[in-house]
Amino acid sequence: MMKARERGVALAFAMIMVLVLSVLAVSLMFVSQAETWSSMNYRLMTQARYGAEAGLNKAINHLVHNYTPPGGVTDPLGNYNTTVSPVLANGAPVILSSNSSVTSNYPVSSAQDAFRTASQGYLNAGPTGVSYNSYATLLSMRQIAVYGSNTPATIQTWLVTADGNITGIRDAQVEVSAILERQPIPVYAYAVFATYPGCDALGFSGGGTTDSFDSGNIERLDGSVVTQAYGGNVGSNGNLQGSGRPTTINGSLSTPRNGVGNCTTTTTTALTDSGNMQVTGGMVELPQAIDYPLPSPPNPMPPTSTLNLTVNSPCGGIPNCVKVGDRMTLGPGSYGNLNLTGQADVHFTAGTYTINSITLTGNATLTIDSGPVILQVAGQNIGANQAVIDFTGGTFANPSMNPANLQIQYAGSGLIKLAGSSAAAGLVYAPGARINFTGGADWYGAVIGQFVDDSGGTAIHYDRSLQTGFFTVSNYMMSSFTWKKY
Repeated sequence: MMKARERGVALAFAMIMVLVLSVLAVSLMFVSQAETWSSMNYRLMTQARYGAEAGLNKAINHLVHNYTPPGGVTDPLGNYNTTVSPVLANGAPVILSSNSSVTSNYPVSSAQDAFRTASQGYLNAGPTGVSYNSYATLLSMRQIAVYGSNTPATIQTWLVTADGNITGIRDAQVEVSAILERQPIPVYAYAVFATYPGCDALGFSGGGTTDSFDSGNIERLDGSVVTQAYGGNVGSNGNLQGSGRPTTINGSLSTPRNGVGNCTTTTTTALTDSGNMQVTGGMVELPQAIDYPLPSPPNPMPPTSTLNLTVNSPCGGIPNCVKVGDRMTLGPGSYGNLNLTGQADVHFTAGTYTINSITLTGNATLTIDSGPVILQVAGQNIGANQAVIDFTGGTFANPSMNPANLQIQYAGSGLIKLAGSSAAAGLVYAPGARINFTGGADWYGAVIGQFVDDSGGTAIHYDRSLQTGFFTVSNYMMSSFTWKKY
């Protein structure tokens, strides 16, 4: 009887096992399918994000390189309400858009069309494709006076948003956004800056040094300005060549280059030290090269005739000239090639002087009586080896010791030769020129050139008050990058 009751048990167990295995197989299929869909979702979201980032970069590239900010005759600032954020035009936020869900609101239709064309597109991505579009919202806008330029700059802050979209069996959409902005920055942030991006852009040797002082709070000891052994920062878009103690940079070296060693055309190092020079503040690696735009050239241009001034020169025929005894005072005006020689004692008063070149020889003296004196130098028809500005054969003095009282602006690529003295205080803004310091002594202020060489032992004393005096516009910066998926 017991055996009869157990008949068919094996079949029942077999059926139960088949059922259990079937359930396991179905579960594994669902797990596998879930993993497959999860992997596909990740791939699609990644591709959609890359598409959105492509749209963001295309929009930013257009705003940086092909878009003209307002401020001209066809797009006056009066069209905008810049007292609020976002900036308004016709009562609505200013927007440029290639996104069909976001309407453009920009007063110039050509700007709308150009952005729409530039900021959308399609990327192939295997069996699927990614379409992208963008829009940019103007958060803030203002104009600033750019040092050395006759034209103010309009600086803006944009919130740029881009979508990447994939449509198909499974859709994917990712949105990315970033802030694009430019800011006013001090022109003279360094004691010396060389704009050349390669080797030998900046040279210090022969005991040349940098440090700093504050022209707004000058300390004197035995008649000399007291300086501090810090704050004499230097910078370059390329390389600093230095050699020999006591050659010392009492500050930092800033450059987008890195490394210490020999500089070549294929490997531009930050610093080449040929003889134990010191950079007390170490090196700062810049994220990108600093752009110093050329100043506006004189308008109108000065004459190219030469005016020789000696101790015995009369004022007759020279505009804005007053002579008392041996002292000759020139007022603002246009003077061509000024050649101060023969113990000439020449004084400048506050104002703008447009000159073609200026040279001090024969123990001549140039004194800045009051400021600011702005020398706008043209440098027309000057030979390649001839200096556009040459202070090495005489004495230059700015008794106020305020470098802002003598501002030299030059848009050319010629040679500038400077020589220090106990009262040589001035600013040189010549981003395309070669600047040489000779003769040791002191220079108080700051200089910007394409190449700057201090091989004569000149002590360059940076004026820390320049951090708040004169401004230009920074490079574009991206910040606050965010993304989200839908």
